[in-house]
Amino acid sequence: MLESGKLARRAGLAYLAMQNCRLCPRKCGVNRLKDEKGFCMTGKDTSVASASPHHGEEPPISGSRGSGTIFFSSCNLRCIFCQNYPISQLRHGTRATPTKLAEMMLRLQRDGCHNINLVTPSHVVPQFLAGLAIAAKAGLRLPIVYNSSGYDGMESLELLDGIVDIYMPDIKYTDDENAHCYSGAKGYWEAVRAAVKEMHRQVGNLQLGKDGLARQGLIIRHLVLPEDIAGTQKAMEFIANEISTKTYVSLMSQYFPAHKATNHPILSRRLRPKEFERAVDAFHKAGLKNGWLQEIV
Repeated sequence: MLESGKLARRAGLAYLAMQNCRLCPRKCGVNRLKDEKGFCMTGKDTSVASASPHHGEEPPISGSRGSGTIFFSSCNLRCIFCQNYPISQLRHGTRATPTKLAEMMLRLQRDGCHNINLVTPSHVVPQFLAGLAIAAKAGLRLPIVYNSSGYDGMESLELLDGIVDIYMPDIKYTDDENAHCYSGAKGYWEAVRAAVKEMHRQVGNLQLGKDGLARQGLIIRHLVLPEDIAGTQKAMEFIANEISTKTYVSLMSQYFPAHKATNHPILSRRLRPKEFERAVDAFHKAGLKNGWLQEIV
């Protein structure tokens, strides 16, 4: 982690980017410093739905004492099947100033959490950096986990270089038509490929300590969707061929219909065992070996 003065300078640059917002691939161009709101419906201040230890992340993230998760309200996607839609779509949460964010991080450190885990942070990088600068000056020393949808802007990622220890993006789709149809994201595949490559450039492959905890590196999550809407084989081939065959991949079978998907002709059912078996085959055929293959229930 950078020292607090450098963190404050990075935060200042990030806030400048909010004047004509270009922090994510949407590049809405609104002046968020004047509380104008673009697609993410977030102005100058951010909101947080919860900040607490979380034991349900991947083993090297949760460890034995939990990951210190901060769930930011809103999102720069509109996934019709979002399982956290009250937070991401309905924007449930409480306003959090940088000082309040710093207090949350320091409390999670006192609670014994192994890391600070930013959930859905793509639209609030400036606010996070400002809070981190305050927290670092007050003694925060935990690794930072950046847990995003993968729809991240290059300018934001460059500002996070040397600050984020563990990147944990999703690869949601490999087909832009599906990304636009189901998440309202134009150009998702191009954006996520560029983002994941930059994340890997910054932190490299996942490094584990003797205690089994993540210290630095990249973990990629991929939620398998019914009828291969997520494009799993193409995602696994991209990871193996353009990132690294040593990449840790969390292949997830936990899909269930939520939010607007309950009446959808394809997404209104859970994943079938054969669909997940094909996803596991794609993982192995791509030459990937590291990660977690979630059991289907």
